[in-house]
Amino acid sequence: MNTAADVTTAEGAGSEGGVVLQARDIVKTYGGTRALKGVNFEIHRGEVTTLFGENGAGKSTLMKILSGVEQPTSGQIALDGEPVTFATTTDARDHGIAIIHQELSLAPNLSVRDNIFLGREITRSGGVDFAEESRQTAALLEDMRLDVDPSTPVGDLRVGQQQIVEIARALSIDARILIMDEPTSALAAREVEILFGIIEDLTSRGVSLVYISHHLEEALQVTDHAVVLRDGSMTARGAREDIDLEWIVRHMVGENFDLGSPPQGYAFGQSVLQIQDLTVRDPENAERAVVDQLSLEVREGEIVCVYGLMGAGRTELLEAVAGRGEIAGGRILYQGGTLDGESIRERIAMGIGLVPEDRQRDGLVPTMSVGQNLTLASIKQFLRRGFTSRRAENALATSLITDVTVKAPGPGVGIGSLSGGNQQKVVIGKVLATRPGVMLLDEPSRGIDIGAKAEVFGLLAQRAREGLAVVYSTSEIEECFSIAHRIVVLHRGRISAEFGPDAAKADVMAASGEVVTS
Repeated sequence: MNTAADVTTAEGAGSEGGVVLQARDIVKTYGGTRALKGVNFEIHRGEVTTLFGENGAGKSTLMKILSGVEQPTSGQIALDGEPVTFATTTDARDHGIAIIHQELSLAPNLSVRDNIFLGREITRSGGVDFAEESRQTAALLEDMRLDVDPSTPVGDLRVGQQQIVEIARALSIDARILIMDEPTSALAAREVEILFGIIEDLTSRGVSLVYISHHLEEALQVTDHAVVLRDGSMTARGAREDIDLEWIVRHMVGENFDLGSPPQGYAFGQSVLQIQDLTVRDPENAERAVVDQLSLEVREGEIVCVYGLMGAGRTELLEAVAGRGEIAGGRILYQGGTLDGESIRERIAMGIGLVPEDRQRDGLVPTMSVGQNLTLASIKQFLRRGFTSRRAENALATSLITDVTVKAPGPGVGIGSLSGGNQQKVVIGKVLATRPGVMLLDEPSRGIDIGAKAEVFGLLAQRAREGLAVVYSTSEIEECFSIAHRIVVLHRGRISAEFGPDAAKADVMAASGEVVTS
C-alpha cells in the first residue's frame, strides 16, 4: 500500500512505457495564491488516470492547463516526449485533447445538435449541413442511450440529460486524450453504467482518459492509476491494485470522513408538510405523470431522504411543493393550511425553502458577491422606506458566512471565486436566511467533495435538532444512510417503499428499480 512518502516524480515515471502526456513541475499562481505547487502528472495511453482531491485542491486548475483553458506560471508539458504549449483550447484540441467541464457549458437556447457542433460546424457548398449534423448527433445520442430529438433545445432537458449531451459533445471530437471533470454528477445509476461502458470502449481503442469525481467508490471502478492532490500539491500516486477507498480519503483529507448519522435525542414535532395524492404531469407529455398520486408527511425536526433514479420524479416532487411545478391533482398542506396557487415568492415568505439541483443556473447570480447571493431571497428584511440598509444586509451576510461555514474572506468577494462546496453552502445559507419551516434540497451534494458533503449534512442535522423539517433528494445510495431518519424510495413517480436508517442498501436499491448485482 502506497503512502505519501512513496510518491515518485513524473520524471522518474517517464521512462515507463505507455505514457502519452507528462506535466512536469507545474506551478500556477493567481495573484499571491499558489493554486498548484510544482505538480507532476502523467497520462497513460489507453488507460484511465483518476485525479482525486477536495474542492480547492487544484484538480480543475491542472486540467484547465492541460486543455489550454489556462497557462501555467511555470513548468512544462510534454506530449509523446516532445514539449508542447497550449495557448488556447483550440491548440489543445488540435493536439487531440478534449475536456468535459464540471459545470455545464451548454447554450440552453440552442438545440442539442447545434451545441454538439458549435464552433466546428459541418459545411457543404458554403452552408451548414444540418442534415449531416443531425445524423451524427442522433448516432451519438443512441450510443449514450439518450432518446432525445437532435433539434430539441438544450434548455428543455433535465440536468442529467444535459450532462449526457455535454459528454456526447466531447466524444464527438476524435480525441486521443479525454478529460472528464465530474461527468456523472447528474447521472443516475443506469446512465453511469452506460458511461462506464463508453469509457471501456474508448480505452480499448487507445484513448487516454483523465477522470475526476467526488464519487470515490464509483471512480474506483474505472481507475487504472490514481493521483491525489491536496492544497495544490500531489500527496500520493498509485496503481489500481495498490489503492482502496481508505487510501484515497486518507491522502485527500488526512482522516476518514463519514457523512454523519441521523440526529437523535429529541422528539419530532407537529406535522409541517403534508402531500396528499399529488399528481404532476410531464410538461411535454400531458398523458404521463412524473409524480403519480404520491402522499408524504414530514414533521418538525425530521429528516427525510427521497431516493430514486433519474426520471423517478424526485425533482418534480420538490419543485411542486416549492411552487415551480403545475399540479394536476391532489393537494399540498403546509402547517395545516392548503397551498392553492401561491407563487414561489409567497411560499418562501410562508416558510418553504428550496435548494435547487442546478446551483449555477437556479441558485446563484454569478455577477453578484457572496453577500448579495446570501441575502437575495430575504432582501425585504433590509428595506427602510424603500431603500436597502447595507449595514443590516452586510451584518446578516457576515453572520451567515460563519453559520454555514463558507470559506470566504468576506461578503464582498465574487461568488465565482469560491469552490463548488462553498457555493453550495451559500445557496443553503440563502434559503436559511428566509427562516424556513421546511427545507427542500434537490441533490444537495452534487459536485462537492467528501469533506464539503460532511459539512453540509452536518449543518442540516444541526438545523433539524432546532426543529427544521428537512427533505433532501439523492441518486447516491450512500447518502441515504447519512442523516436521514426515513428513506422514501421513488420509482416512476410513485413511492415504492419506505425504510428506516438501518435498512439494507440492496433493498433500497431494488425498490428504486435499480438492478442489484452481487
